[in-house]
Amino acid sequence: MTQPEDPHLDAAAYVLHALTPAEEAAFLNHLAGCEECRRNVAEFEATTARLAAVETAPLPPGLRTRVLDAAARTRQERRRPGAGGPSLTARGLRFALAASIVVAAGLGGVAAWQHSQADDARARATQTQQEARQAQDAITDVLTAPDATIHTGELSDGATAAVVVSRRQSEAVFTAQGLPALTGGKVYELWYAEPTGDLRAAGLLPGVGDRSARVLEGPLGDAVAVGITVEPPGGSLQPTSEPLGTVPISS
Repeated sequence: MTQPEDPHLDAAAYVLHALTPAEEAAFLNHLAGCEECRRNVAEFEATTARLAAVETAPLPPGLRTRVLDAAARTRQERRRPGAGGPSLTARGLRFALAASIVVAAGLGGVAAWQHSQADDARARATQTQQEARQAQDAITDVLTAPDATIHTGELSDGATAAVVVSRRQSEAVFTAQGLPALTGGKVYELWYAEPTGDLRAAGLLPGVGDRSARVLEGPLGDAVAVGITVEPPGGSLQPTSEPLGTVPISS
């Protein structure tokens, strides 16, 4: 007499679509009255969804053939009536193979994702280093210009600022020390002041405070002063707050 198979073992196979139509129909009939199996199915579906969300790497060529060949050569034992211990049925074997392939694909995807993340981190680090070098080179070009002049001023809250100007290069470098840290994502924004009194945006400084330096954006033109304000994240087209101070650069 053949030992009836435990329907509870079919929950994972059902989620992975590893049951035959007849087996699936029988399991659905069992599922309607089994709260434990409904919980198991929900857990297996959640796990499968997490694996599916991971970008998977292609499986090695011939993997499916090798797995099926190995399964064909493996003796499948059935539990004898009254004997203890687990049994591996054809249905159980199908689930084991399906689960193994899913897990292998998932692990391959995790490895590929980790490798991709490492490459992205290295690329970002390299880009950051290049941008830092370019910014430093741009500052150095202005500071070492033959006609460079330095202009200093005091800002509110005890901060100090200096602007190095090269009229020949039509560029200026703004530096500040003692800036207070900002909250709410706010930033410092720099402004060129024209002889007419108009203000022209000249770049942003992060609101981390302490020391900051940057080459001002846009041509120096006829600007007579450089001002600094606190602005919302991303900056503003025109100042929205009182200047922390201005540094005259006309002399």
